[in-house]
Amino acid sequence: MGYIQRYRSFFSALPEMLCESEMVVDDFTCWSGEDVVESYVGRVVGNGLQAQKNNPEIKVRSIDPILVGARDRLEHFKREMQGQMGWTTDWGGWVEKGSGTREEASGECDDEDGCQGSGDEDFTSEHLRICPQGYTCCTSAMEETLSNLSRREFEGLVREAGRSLQASLNAQYRSFDTYFTDLLNSSERSLQESFLAKLSSLYSKNAPVFQDLYTDLRRYYRGSAVNLEETLNDFWARLLERLFKVSALPQYTLTDDYLECVAKQTETLRPFGDVPRDLKSKVTRALVAARSFVQGLTVSGEVVRKVSQVPLSPECTRAMMKLVYCPHCRGLASVKPCANYCRNVMKGCLANQADLDTEWQNLIDTMLQVASSFSSDPSVDAVIYSIPLRISDAILYMQENTEVFTSKVLQACGTPKVAGTQISGSEERKKRVNPASTAMEYKPSPTAGVRLEMQISDVSSKLREMQQYWVQLPAALCSSKVAAGAASDDKCWNGMTKARYLLEVMADGLASQINNPEVDIDITKPDMTIRQQIMQLKIMTNRLRNALNGNDVDFQDASDDVSGSGSGMCTGESCARNGPRVIVPKADSTRYYNHPENKKVKGTGTQTHPSILLLLLSLATLLRRR
Repeated sequence: MGYIQRYRSFFSALPEMLCESEMVVDDFTCWSGEDVVESYVGRVVGNGLQAQKNNPEIKVRSIDPILVGARDRLEHFKREMQGQMGWTTDWGGWVEKGSGTREEASGECDDEDGCQGSGDEDFTSEHLRICPQGYTCCTSAMEETLSNLSRREFEGLVREAGRSLQASLNAQYRSFDTYFTDLLNSSERSLQESFLAKLSSLYSKNAPVFQDLYTDLRRYYRGSAVNLEETLNDFWARLLERLFKVSALPQYTLTDDYLECVAKQTETLRPFGDVPRDLKSKVTRALVAARSFVQGLTVSGEVVRKVSQVPLSPECTRAMMKLVYCPHCRGLASVKPCANYCRNVMKGCLANQADLDTEWQNLIDTMLQVASSFSSDPSVDAVIYSIPLRISDAILYMQENTEVFTSKVLQACGTPKVAGTQISGSEERKKRVNPASTAMEYKPSPTAGVRLEMQISDVSSKLREMQQYWVQLPAALCSSKVAAGAASDDKCWNGMTKARYLLEVMADGLASQINNPEVDIDITKPDMTIRQQIMQLKIMTNRLRNALNGNDVDFQDASDDVSGSGSGMCTGESCARNGPRVIVPKADSTRYYNHPENKKVKGTGTQTHPSILLLLLSLATLLRRR
């Protein structure tokens, strides 16, 4: 305490301390400011701004705004400390608890506030461009400085609110991306373990067929230009090539031309039954919905980032100065703006942002529908986890119908050349095993189902919280920390003085600001940056609605357009490893999945293998029991 008391009078003693150096003399010939004299005969004035009106050496006409801010912070801290010691504050001054007495502040800029207006001719009123005319603590230069400060502070508040919303969107993006990536990884791992256990080296030689399938599924989900229909068709064609060579006609040499002929029969002969068509329908719906959902989160974050960086207009800069710092110039630094006055200023300055509300809510509604669709039958986890089982079903179907399929292929394509080593028909039949007559339906584990429900519940609740962000932003910026509460309606800053604000609060949106009494806005000139973001919201909403119907969505890589800090999303080539790229939908076009067309299948056909019929049937039986 002694150390603190030592510096209690630091600022009042500072002039004396500076005049105790070797540069200043007391009893000898000295410089008086005009001549060399034996002693200075002028009167030494007291401390403080008011005492300087009689200072013969310097004219001080206004308070430094930095010192005003420092004084306000000290007063605020003192009030908090006194409140803890039995004192409380009122907007008019200090009130001692239980005393019933109050020392009222004048509410005007007077000598005690350190302002002009005391009646002295040295402190004349200065004409200000923004603040109300009359006696003031501010000069025109100070007003300009404070105006720029109010603009920077407001833009900082809007950016900070936007960063908070972006952080929430980024968190939901990372959570869902981790979940869906784990689904694909677990499905691929299950396929590898099951197939490798029964096929051993034979599976290892053909593993790239299955690995390429999952790689393309991941690339599609990440937003790469992958045609999902062609990917699945190519997988079944490559699988047919390998199975046909080693199982259907192992005793023949199959040339590229012959395999091409076989491929042309797949649409009519359907060697894998209905599995390819059924799997394509379900996987497509799941992948399209998942990719569109993460893109919706990404585009939303980019819209928030770009809109939050829109600069404040000159008209709004004037309105913010009048709202925040004009009370300081009138000696009312401790008086907060009236709540409705603050709302009118914020609604006017955020009018363009409020016009995002309709499309923003449409986007959030559609994203909620997509999130809900993840748990509809069949759920997204059931579809992804069942890919290995469905492939096994397809292989099993082909083995059960090998003779029929082979005979029709021989009729259509002819008999190929016999290879050097042959396997007799009796030996082939001995190796065949009848498959189980019934198949087990895939059911996801209880843990997987719980995780999916938690994922949907969490992301849905967060999306609902941000649904009205743009129309709630003005009220959020006029919180109790900034504007006066309802109990202080008569003791708040209304733009002119400390009194009640009587004007009507405007509605949201640019068109509603035509009669805004606080902000002069040209409603015929909307902000083009925000209009562009409204269009992006519309396009993204349309893509999500298509995804609900299982329709593919075309995306255009726009990483150059959205690169930069602030989003926290992936924007580079490393996205294939780290997450979906930030990509913006292009023109409205929808691609529907039709039945696959005949594709050419290439292969050497010169290599022979032992029959794997027994191993394939055993594998299928194993997968059905898992």
